[in-house]
Amino acid sequence: MVGGAGAQAGVDDLPVGPDKTVMVRAMFDAIAPRYDLVNRVMTFGLDIPWRRRAVRALGLPARSRVLDVACGTGDFLRILDAAGLQAVGVDLSLGMLQAAPRGRAVAQADALALPMRDGSFDGATCGFALRNVSDLGAMLAEVARVVRPGGRIALLEVDEPSGPIMGLGHRIWFRRVVPRIGALLSDAAAYRYLPRSVAYLPDAPQLRAMLRQAGFSAVGRRSLGGGVAQLLTATRAGVESPRPR
Repeated sequence: MVGGAGAQAGVDDLPVGPDKTVMVRAMFDAIAPRYDLVNRVMTFGLDIPWRRRAVRALGLPARSRVLDVACGTGDFLRILDAAGLQAVGVDLSLGMLQAAPRGRAVAQADALALPMRDGSFDGATCGFALRNVSDLGAMLAEVARVVRPGGRIALLEVDEPSGPIMGLGHRIWFRRVVPRIGALLSDAAAYRYLPRSVAYLPDAPQLRAMLRQAGFSAVGRRSLGGGVAQLLTATRAGVESPRPR
């Protein structure tokens, strides 16, 4: 896992703050038309089973309201709907929302300022977007604000295998091969940035600490795909309230 001081050093030549927000929005607008195709190729289709596992990890009953933050083209929304949950998506990129199937409950919004009432959701998901927000702590605090006490969250993000052989293979694939696939199928600059964006991610202990600081308890973390991805789960702290309708 790239994190801690090493991650901060890697961020020095990457955009931060408002500049990062502007760049990320423009980048995802540009790659939206072929985003799903590149995702399937670069993860060998594993991102879909990972999302299904994340939805199961929520452990929420049917008809629970779930917010998908950075919903993109709607992969999580489709899986949440198939599980009998009432899904709502938000994304910074209008291009990504326009590439999503029609008929979904979506809105364009910054994850740092969600246009939802306090405690209005039973749970929340986020797929591979933690490293793309300009202030991760503020984003987690916003998710905590809109999820009711006792609600559940499941967050997917990339990771780096700790073993030497898997680690080497992953670095070659993610840092060298994926940018070439992106250049061939979509946008070269975007897929050069995405592997480098791992430098924004805190390490696992820091991520857990940030979730607790934001207002979550029972924070868990599972390694996926031999360590190439991670699933973070947590429960909104506080006295459990009735599910909002």
